[in-house]
Amino acid sequence: MSQIRRFPSISLAIPASFVTDTPHLREKTFRIGMIGRAAAIFRVDEIIIFRDIPKVDQSADTDLINSILSYMETPQYLRKHLFSFRENLKYVGILPPLRTAHHPTLKHIRDLKLNEYREGVVMKVNKDGSYIDVGVEETAFIGGQNLPLGKRVTVKITSLSQSFPEASQARREEINIYWGYRVSVPNLTLGKIVKEELFDFTVLTSRRGKPFKEVIDEIKKKLKEANKVLVAFGSSNEGLREILSKEGIEMNEVADMVINTIPLQGTETVRTEEAIYATLASLNLIN
Repeated sequence: MSQIRRFPSISLAIPASFVTDTPHLREKTFRIGMIGRAAAIFRVDEIIIFRDIPKVDQSADTDLINSILSYMETPQYLRKHLFSFRENLKYVGILPPLRTAHHPTLKHIRDLKLNEYREGVVMKVNKDGSYIDVGVEETAFIGGQNLPLGKRVTVKITSLSQSFPEASQARREEINIYWGYRVSVPNLTLGKIVKEELFDFTVLTSRRGKPFKEVIDEIKKKLKEANKVLVAFGSSNEGLREILSKEGIEMNEVADMVINTIPLQGTETVRTEEAIYATLASLNLIN
């Protein structure tokens, strides 16, 4: 059953270097896929990739993470239109499926429902309108609009009375069920993201933070008052305290709360994807 959108919306911030200690592209792909899967399970709206090593070009790491997460989020029937072969997508076959509402498995016109939403790609345009691949045998038609060829669009099925479905362009905001995440690559450090973005509640995760169970009531209160929440994670090599110290920033300067969702951890380090699952599962219990 499709789940309603999460409110407040949650954005995850992850460091660009989180897979640099993983030597093989196959294992990098798997670890990145775990984050995409976690984002979908817990209805995350946005994944932000931030620069965490000053004066180092992290574009290759950022591009890898962005490509794989974006590929995962794209419905299967659209991937052939939106992604050409790239070396960093060589192992996407091992990625787990998201199985979200915007990844339908039904592939025939007879399976479409009136007022159903679908993701699509503009395949053809003429004087009458635009033809959109929505994952069934025939393209859907949007009359009176000449949309850019190759553009990904969200559509609403408005008529099934013809041999082809008719549709209108829709905004993701009008869909009241969870409709996947977006990936943002602002090319900024975490400190700058927190200062420049308009988040109502910023949470940093750290083994030096307050144990989650001690601040549950406070977090619950903050979540009820917020519209947009940021939850940031470090890497297994460097926590957020070390990452922010490179900017001359203390965690408490940019965070409303610093929490530890894995107290008494039995391992020396916790990987980014492991911390994400633990944190989102904890937040899910109270929101």
